[in-house]
Amino acid sequence: MTQPTRIRDAYLECERITRAQARNFSYGIRLLPGPKRRALSAVYAFARRIDDIGDGELPREEKLRELKQCREAVHQASIGSTDPVLAALGDAASRMPLPLEAFDELIDGCEADVRGTSYATFDELLHYCRCVAGTIGRLSLGVFGTDDPSTARERADALGVALQLTNILRDVREDQLNGRVYLPAGDLAHFGVRLEPGGGFVEDTTRWNRLVRFQAARAERWYTEGFRLLPMLDRRSRACCASMAGIYHELLVRIASNPNAAMRERTSLTGWRKAGVAARSLAGMAP
Repeated sequence: MTQPTRIRDAYLECERITRAQARNFSYGIRLLPGPKRRALSAVYAFARRIDDIGDGELPREEKLRELKQCREAVHQASIGSTDPVLAALGDAASRMPLPLEAFDELIDGCEADVRGTSYATFDELLHYCRCVAGTIGRLSLGVFGTDDPSTARERADALGVALQLTNILRDVREDQLNGRVYLPAGDLAHFGVRLEPGGGFVEDTTRWNRLVRFQAARAERWYTEGFRLLPMLDRRSRACCASMAGIYHELLVRIASNPNAAMRERTSLTGWRKAGVAARSLAGMAP
C-alpha cells in the first residue's frame, strides 16, 4: 500500500470514529472543508481514545498504564505510524500548527478522573476544565487557523471551559452514581447541597435550583468570552465552532430553565435540534 493511500485510509478511520461517537461535535465538523475536517477528526479520534480509557471498566492501575502509553504514543505520532489514528494525527500536525503537547494536559485531566479527584474550589475545577476541554479548544484552533494566535488561544481555552462546565451540569446525576462529583465542595456547602458520590440527592429542590443556576451563570460568562473567538476565524471554521459550541450552549439554557430535570436524567437535544443549530451556524445566524 502506498503512503498516500495509507494516510487516506487513516483519515477515513478517524472520520468513521467521529461519525459514530461524536454525538455533538460531528455536526460542526461536517461544516469544515476536507483538509480541516479530516484533521479535526484525527484530533477527536485520539481524544476519544483517551476518554474511553478513563470511562472504561478496567482496574484503576491498568487505566493509568494505558494512559501512560497514550502519552508516549502521541509524542511519537508520525505518518509512519502503524496506528491509523496516530498516522493521521502525525500527518495533520505536519500540515497545521497543532499543539500536540496539549494532549499531555488532556491525559493529566483523565488521570485525575481515574484517581477520583474532587475539587474544593472553582479554581481547582477550572484547572481540570482547562486540562480536559481547554486543550481541545486549543487543538481545534490549530486546525481552524487565525491571524492572532495568542489572543485566539485564550478565547479557545475559555470556550472549552464553558463546554466542560456545561458537561458537568448535564452529567451531574450520571457522574454522581458513578462515584464522581465535580461541582466544587465550597459551592455545595454555600448552597447547602449534599452530593455524595454514589448516593442519592438528599437536598431540597430549592437549594439545588439555586446551585445549578449559579453554576449556569458562571458558564455563561465563559461562553461570553469564548464566543469572542468566532470573528477571528474564517467562515467555515467559524460555522464549525459556532455549531459545536451552540449545541452545548443550548443544553446549558435548557438545564438552567429546569434544574430539577438534571436530578433525574441527562439533558439532551434531538438530532433535528442539533442539525438546526449547525444549519444556523453555517448561515451565520448562531452566536
